[in-house]
Amino acid sequence: MLLPLRLGVIVGLLVLAWLLACLGMVGLSEEDITQRPLLGWRRKVKNIIAKIMCMTYRAGGMSVVVKGRQASRSQAPILVIAPHSTFLDAVIVYVTGFPSIIVRKESGSNPWLGKLINYTQPVYVRREDHDSRQKTVQELINRVNSKEDWSQMLIFPEGTCTNRSCLITFKPGAFYPGLPIQPVLIRYPNKVDTVTWTWEGPGVIKLMWLTLVQPQSVCEIEFLPVYTPSEIERRDPKLYAHNVRQLMARALGIPTLDYTYDDCKLVSRAKKLSFSKTSPLVRAHQLRVKIGLSRKQKEEELLLEKPGIMRKTQIINYQQFAEILEHPTSDPDLQELFSLYDREDQGYIDLREYLLSVVLVNKSERKAEMVHQAFEVFGGKVTSQEFDLILGLVFQMSSYEINSIFAEIDINNNGYITYEEFEEDAVGRQEFSLIYGSRIRRPSTPKDETKTK
Repeated sequence: MLLPLRLGVIVGLLVLAWLLACLGMVGLSEEDITQRPLLGWRRKVKNIIAKIMCMTYRAGGMSVVVKGRQASRSQAPILVIAPHSTFLDAVIVYVTGFPSIIVRKESGSNPWLGKLINYTQPVYVRREDHDSRQKTVQELINRVNSKEDWSQMLIFPEGTCTNRSCLITFKPGAFYPGLPIQPVLIRYPNKVDTVTWTWEGPGVIKLMWLTLVQPQSVCEIEFLPVYTPSEIERRDPKLYAHNVRQLMARALGIPTLDYTYDDCKLVSRAKKLSFSKTSPLVRAHQLRVKIGLSRKQKEEELLLEKPGIMRKTQIINYQQFAEILEHPTSDPDLQELFSLYDREDQGYIDLREYLLSVVLVNKSERKAEMVHQAFEVFGGKVTSQEFDLILGLVFQMSSYEINSIFAEIDINNNGYITYEEFEEDAVGRQEFSLIYGSRIRRPSTPKDETKTK
C-alpha cells in the first residue's frame, strides 16, 4: 500500500512542477535562457518549483537534514558538491534554490525532464563539438564573473557516481574562475543503503523501488564554510581542486583516491567485455588506474615511438618493467601488476603481452574488436606465437588449443594467418559462437604432405 501511494503523490507533484516550468518558460528562446538571468515573476516560479521538487523527496519517504548555511552568490558563486553517489543527489539542486548546473545538451532537449533542467539556466555541454570542454569552461567563467543577477552554479566535481567510500579526483572546471567556492557534503546515514548508484549497478528502477518501500530514508546535506583560494591556487586550478578535495575528505572522514571519470570508464569497459571481476585483464586495468598509468599513457607512447616493438619477443624483468613505465619499483601495486603476467614466477614477462592487453581494452568495446585490433597491432597478420598471445589474452585458452586452431587455419604452411582467415574459421567454431555466430562447418582441407617433404 505504501509504494503505490508514494508513487501517486510523487507523479502528481512532478506533473505540477513540469506545468509550472512550461508556464515560466513561455516566450523564452534558448538564447534568452542561456544569455540572461530569469527575473521577476519567472524567478518566483523557479522558487516554487524548487519547493515542489523538495516535496517529492518527502513524499518518497526521504527526510532531508540541512546543516550549516548556504552562502550567497556574492560570497561564493559556485557550490561544489561531493561525494556524488546517486541520481537522488539531485535533491541538492532543489534545497539550494534551483542553481544553474552543467548538463549535456541532449538532456535539455528531453520533453519531460528537459523543461525542469532548462529552468535552472544550465551551461550546456555539446559532445559533438570538439571544443566543447573549452567552451564550457569559458561559459562558466563568464557566468560567475557576470555583474548580472545570475543564480549560483552547482557542480559535482567528481564527474561520476562512486560508492562514497572515498573522494576521487576532482575535475578542475569549477576551480578555473579562481573565485571563492562553498563546499557542500552529502551523506546518507541509513542502516540499509538503497541509493548508491555506480557503473556496476544496480539500476535506477531497482534503487527507486528499494528506497520507496523503506519507511524512511535520510539525506544529510552540510554546507561547509566558504573556501577562498590563495593566489597560488587561483593560478593553479588543479591545486585548488586538490586542496578543496582534501578539506572535504577530512570533513567526511574518508580517504581520497586518484581515480578520474575516464579511469572509471576504462575499468567499466574491461568488465563489459565479458571478463569476470577476477580476470587478470580486469585486475590489470584496475591496478593501472590505481597506479596512475592510465593517465600517463606510457604504453601507447612506447608503441608510437617503437612501432616494431611488437614484432619480436621482449622478455624483461621487474626492474626493466618499472623503468619502462617510469614508476618506482617499491610500489606494491606495480609489483602485483608485473606478477599478473609472470604466471610461472620466473621473474620475467613478455612485454608484448602487457602492451597488447593495454591497447585491446583501451580501444575495444567487444571481444571481436579486441581480436581485430590485435591483428592490426601486429601489422595485419600474425605468427603462431603472436596468435597464442592474442587468444590467450582475449579468450583465456590454452596454448595447445590455440596452436591446433592456428594449424587448421594455416593450411598452406605460410607461418602466419590474417584476421580475415581467422574470422572465416571462427564462424562455426563452438569456442567463438557467442561472438562470431555459427554455421555448419565444412571439413578442413588436409595439408598436402608433399609440400612439407
